[in-house]
Amino acid sequence: MISLLIIRIMSKSTDGRQQAGHSRSPIALSRRLYQIAVARAAEVQDGSGILPLEFAVLIHLNASPGIDQNTLAARLALDRTSTGALVHALEEKGLVTRAVSTTDRRARVLELTARGTALHAKLRPRSEAAQAETLSVLSAAERKTLIDMLVRVIEANEAYVRPGAGRRKRAPPSAAASK
Repeated sequence: MISLLIIRIMSKSTDGRQQAGHSRSPIALSRRLYQIAVARAAEVQDGSGILPLEFAVLIHLNASPGIDQNTLAARLALDRTSTGALVHALEEKGLVTRAVSTTDRRARVLELTARGTALHAKLRPRSEAAQAETLSVLSAAERKTLIDMLVRVIEANEAYVRPGAGRRKRAPPSAAASK
């Protein structure tokens, strides 16, 4: 009941009229912002031969050279299998190296190659420009406030960021299938 009231309140303009064109629901707006972000990221990576998530790997490895694959998975909020596939694809492209850790033989440490560093250096300014352009309708103070609030919401909802969160639960096997 309360959430319905909140959605109703958030879906009205300040003068009480229904907003045209888009919902004012936080989840719906987050989805729209996600669509914009994905489209902007695709523009940045266009012609580079890598996907937006692969570029995210390059960003993390540039910022933290030598991190292990499990740490990268946690930072990307991906499962270890998906992260391994991402790293493998980047290895195949000659952008990343993966080696056994000298301190923990179970861990794989990751580094950008010279080619990976060069691609990161080429794409990072384009990425930053796309982000700035996306948020250009906001003042500098509003951009900082937006980022701070997004971080706060994400940190308060970390349980939903874990790998597999939000996936539909598998249906129990039917009685006919077990006979």
